[in-house]
Amino acid sequence: MIVASTALRDLAILPWLLLGLLIAFDMATSLRRPRYLSFEAPPEIFVGETVLLRLGLESAPAELHAKLEWPEGLSGKHDIAFYQGENGGFSASVPVRAVRRGVWRLEHLWLFWESRLRLLEFVPRLDLGAELRVVPNIRQVQSGEITTTVMSTLYGVKENRALGEGSEFHQLRDFVPGMDIKSIDWKRSARRRSLVAKELRAERNHHVIIALDNGYLMREEIGGLPKIDHAVTAGLATAWAAAIGGDLVGYYSYDVRPRTFSAPAPGRTAFARLRNWTAELNYVSRETNHTLALTELNARTPKRSLIIVFTDFIDTTSAELLIENIGILAKRHLLIFVAIRDPDLETLIETAPDNLEGAATIVAANQSINERRLVLERLARMGVTIVDAKPNAVTARLISTYLEIKAREMI
Repeated sequence: MIVASTALRDLAILPWLLLGLLIAFDMATSLRRPRYLSFEAPPEIFVGETVLLRLGLESAPAELHAKLEWPEGLSGKHDIAFYQGENGGFSASVPVRAVRRGVWRLEHLWLFWESRLRLLEFVPRLDLGAELRVVPNIRQVQSGEITTTVMSTLYGVKENRALGEGSEFHQLRDFVPGMDIKSIDWKRSARRRSLVAKELRAERNHHVIIALDNGYLMREEIGGLPKIDHAVTAGLATAWAAAIGGDLVGYYSYDVRPRTFSAPAPGRTAFARLRNWTAELNYVSRETNHTLALTELNARTPKRSLIIVFTDFIDTTSAELLIENIGILAKRHLLIFVAIRDPDLETLIETAPDNLEGAATIVAANQSINERRLVLERLARMGVTIVDAKPNAVTARLISTYLEIKAREMI
């Protein structure tokens, strides 16, 4: 009996010994440590845009996959596949979308592959230590689109049509039949003993203030980005247009209290300073105090200015203090109130509900849209210019409004 039990025990151990040998053989033939990890990425990524990150390995096993732990400001694929190139190396292209401004680090890369006999899976971790800087989007500025629009509008055909109708002296020229008699400069005509006329052009060097509400309502995501990032993009584009248009640009931010104020300054220097400041503008979760913030702004801008306010509100009740203080500011300055519309909300009310809960949601959405419209109508009656547009159209609408104000010399 003892001999039989010993034989049975030896037979039971035999499969495990064979499995152990297979595992050892599988590990010996499959364990190939990846070497020389490389990483390529643009030095800066514009928020809201997608770029390709390139990963490379000099040697690696076949059918290699990887995973990255994406920080809050970046969004990308969870499963990354490596492919072998003609030179024998392995590479992967990873599309990544920038969703928050800031400096974001990718510390580690986890690799995983199965052994040749599919008995094991290897999951080593490599140090990556990559750093990606996400900055405000100035794609339209870099493309020259805004510069071309502003130059052609203010210094092209439209300015030629407006000669003699501006408020700033441009030059003297000989008077010819057909010109407005009121443009004749009689004193200089008497000295020259021939009629000369004054040409006027639109006044420059106006003060333009970009005022950004950075409260918690501006953290709401629309179109995959927080409202504050849409506001920053539109504000930078308008600041560039104002700089090209010969105006002085300043900026102001606030939430529960005033945060940053920069006095209007000329040209591209002001734009560069504004861009650096917005790149470091933090996302906060504090409620906005419109009374304190707009009173402070009014005190800091004694000269009549064009103030572009980017803010948000929930309903007519929460907007009361906002309306009151905007009205006070509008008595001295020319205001543009920028509201970013939620396209998903508009799509929702156009979709037929499937059940009672869907109907209740549509009623609530309709009520929100109507209250928003009432607030904007009240502001318009105060003389405030309203720019209410979807995220993809707010920049174009705002620049168009600025150019119209310049052409009409409303400042």
